[in-house]
Amino acid sequence: MPVHRPGSVRPRRLFLAALLLTALPLALTAPADAADAAKPPRGSAHMGMGVLAHDGQHGSPAPTAATQTEGVDVAGYQGNVAWPTLWSSGVKWAYTKATEGTYYTNPYFAQQYNGSYNVGMIRGAYHFATPDTTSGATQANYFVDHGGGWSKDGKTLPGTLDIEWNPYGAECYGKSASAMVGWIADFLNTYKARTGRDAVIYTATSWWSDCTGNYGGFASANPLWIARYASDVGTLPAGWAYYTMWQYTSSGPTVGDHDKFNGALDRVQALANG
Repeated sequence: MPVHRPGSVRPRRLFLAALLLTALPLALTAPADAADAAKPPRGSAHMGMGVLAHDGQHGSPAPTAATQTEGVDVAGYQGNVAWPTLWSSGVKWAYTKATEGTYYTNPYFAQQYNGSYNVGMIRGAYHFATPDTTSGATQANYFVDHGGGWSKDGKTLPGTLDIEWNPYGAECYGKSASAMVGWIADFLNTYKARTGRDAVIYTATSWWSDCTGNYGGFASANPLWIARYASDVGTLPAGWAYYTMWQYTSSGPTVGDHDKFNGALDRVQALANG
């Protein structure tokens, strides 16, 4: 029988095997840890967060004979907004992120929402949807309870459901097209029951096609706010013959996220009044 002395082959093999087993769990978890580290923190999502990555940017809006009214949308990451500067530049309406899921409220909401109102703008609030965390009804109630309500004062726009790419995981939040449509309907129906208004839907055509199967059933009641950074709005989601608002850039003056209302200021006021 051979004798294995110190330094022989077998002990070295045993040592290497033990070392490999020790390192294996780290090797298996490293890619997942890296992917998690690359995700933004919950609560940081905002309108158009995924537009550049998924749809890109293809120029600026072409001149048009139709009257359009300039607006902006803001969120907590932009901090205190210089509303007098925006007002002086011709911005007449604004939306502020109020909530996300049922776990986040914008710490700058008061300055942003009331600040736009105080300089004379027509203002509204929006909710960033996370259909993978809680139901549509639960999130609609959370939104209304934390700044997303509506009053007929001529200066408050109906709330907006921001439904777009999931910045924290799977594009469609792990839902089938039919389940996503059901979630959205749950939110919209609850919002209307609470406020008496049909919510605006903010989305991008490519996301809507991927995640709802290009469902066209909301177009008759819910105004469309389309996201597309290009010279025109392109093809709209099914059912909508026209857009009400258009987010056309994330690199505009003062706050970056700029929008056009498809009509003159009196049309913005008409939407506010319901």
